[in-house]
Amino acid sequence: MNVLAAFDWQYIWDHREVLFDGLKVTLKLAAIGIAGAFVVGLLLGAARAYRIPVISQLAGLYVELIRNTPILVQIFLIAYGLPKASKTFQFEFFTVAWVALVLWGGAFNTENFRAGFEAVPARYREAAYALGFSPLRTFLNILLPIGGRIALPSSINTYVSVLKNTALMVAISVEELTNVAKQSIDLDFRTWEMIAVLAVTYLTLVWTLSALIRVLERRLALPETS
Repeated sequence: MNVLAAFDWQYIWDHREVLFDGLKVTLKLAAIGIAGAFVVGLLLGAARAYRIPVISQLAGLYVELIRNTPILVQIFLIAYGLPKASKTFQFEFFTVAWVALVLWGGAFNTENFRAGFEAVPARYREAAYALGFSPLRTFLNILLPIGGRIALPSSINTYVSVLKNTALMVAISVEELTNVAKQSIDLDFRTWEMIAVLAVTYLTLVWTLSALIRVLERRLALPETS
């Protein structure tokens, strides 16, 4: 009751513009991270499914490195480690943020798509080759439409995680929503107000993203075979 009595709705309203600016940065990072994870996962997943020499092995190493290390370590490596190694790798923190998200999401999506492509029955590919389809045409017309749909459910979790991982960019002071809220807490000690804003906003974003992808999943669902 004391917490509710002390809750200051006016404080949230007074800081709405700053919070909205932070939300816009969060949405930008999430959009770039999700789009990049899709492209990386699609390309490397196909390379692994087709077992393309060298590329497949390098993709497998990349997946193992990213999936078996914390994303926070990866963020620090890109932000602080690489610049120490070479001045070529000095990036703005916003760039560090979306690169880290793309690399992290891409590694998980690589396995999502690889599994989806490999789940396509071999007879479909053999039938395409029998009809004179090239490997590329077989991929575009057979593996991608079917395997992509199979991979979609597992990809949903990856995209949602990419969205939630934007909050970790507070560690490098990117002006996203969590960092803006943290600054307000540090300055004005309005902890409950900012926690409430973060909880409601992230819940809304995650539920909305999940709902949109579920709609897409239903529209692209493979017909059931008897």
